[in-house]
Amino acid sequence: MDKGQFGPLRGVKVIELGGLGPAPYGAMMLAQMGADVVRVDRPGSSSEQMSTLDRGKRSAMIDLQRPEGVEAMLKLIEGADVLIEGFRPGVIERLGMGPDRCWERNPKLVIGRMTGWGQSGPLSQQAGHDVDYIALTGALHAIGRRGDPPTIPLCLVGDLGGGALFLVVGILAALHEAARSGQGQQVDAAIVDGAAALMTPIYGMLEEGGWHDRRGENILDSGFPWYDVYATSDGEWLAVGALEDRFYAELVELLGLSPGEADRSDPAGWSALRKCFSRVFATRTRSEWMAVFDGTDACVSPVLSMTDAPVHPHLVERGTFVDTDGAVLPAPAPRFSRTASEVPHPAPRCGGDTRSVLSAGGVRNVEYLLEQGVAVQT
Repeated sequence: MDKGQFGPLRGVKVIELGGLGPAPYGAMMLAQMGADVVRVDRPGSSSEQMSTLDRGKRSAMIDLQRPEGVEAMLKLIEGADVLIEGFRPGVIERLGMGPDRCWERNPKLVIGRMTGWGQSGPLSQQAGHDVDYIALTGALHAIGRRGDPPTIPLCLVGDLGGGALFLVVGILAALHEAARSGQGQQVDAAIVDGAAALMTPIYGMLEEGGWHDRRGENILDSGFPWYDVYATSDGEWLAVGALEDRFYAELVELLGLSPGEADRSDPAGWSALRKCFSRVFATRTRSEWMAVFDGTDACVSPVLSMTDAPVHPHLVERGTFVDTDGAVLPAPAPRFSRTASEVPHPAPRCGGDTRSVLSAGGVRNVEYLLEQGVAVQT
């Protein structure tokens, strides 16, 4: 496939104001889908600050504290489709790059604004991190075992799931609308909003009486013995998710239990049932059990480490992980049948593309900006 055919977002130009966490992740997703993403970093930034989240991007170093730098940015914005920023509310306005000024230069510009608390509200100017945002939404309270403190998950629930993914969805929707209306808009992507939205089915079950507002007592939070993890004889773990009756019947049969031993109709017997499962799973190694469950619908899977996951046969055949210059990383997702995403090149050198980005963006005084230190080419 010709490189020019990669990605459904080919031709979309994105400017990302360099930051941390969900905004860079969202911009990386757009780059993987074919968008031309330029990350703008502060002078003095180091290439060591670039991460796997900057794969597929270019980097320009511009001092936005100086009027000449802001003017250069506004010139770049004239030719962009999307601007992504992850500062506290009001920062880009104080820099002289607020939405109204950007739209004067480019009415169709979509401005993706990524924050934890949102652009408004009493906490909007307060610092926070992933754990704070999910704490406020009910998500953290719901995660963990009965009687234990809330379990802090990876930043998948807040920063990445509730933040970056909702940012990307919002940007794509706003781009689609701008193509019809000719007008851009702001996308207020707040992690608290996204994390709360991810909890919609759980809140729905709570409203319908199918969920207790206590962790570890529900069908999807280890409260049911047939939706849990169990240790094997070699100290490894298996995940069991046999919710439906026919899947549960297959699980019970393959464990060598009788229907009477594995009766799940009465919650009063679930504690004994859990102990029974624990005892049986502990009689064999993880590999031995997977040989038993291979090809079945018992819904049993190995709990793989980050080292083991990339070499699992299913993930190998699908190419779920790729080797990028010696680093094993997840491949772009989702997949497209006609305009496949490109496996992105490694993160750029910080400021390594400054001259070419400014020149291609129509900035006329590039050499002057470089000489004055307003822009830096590394």
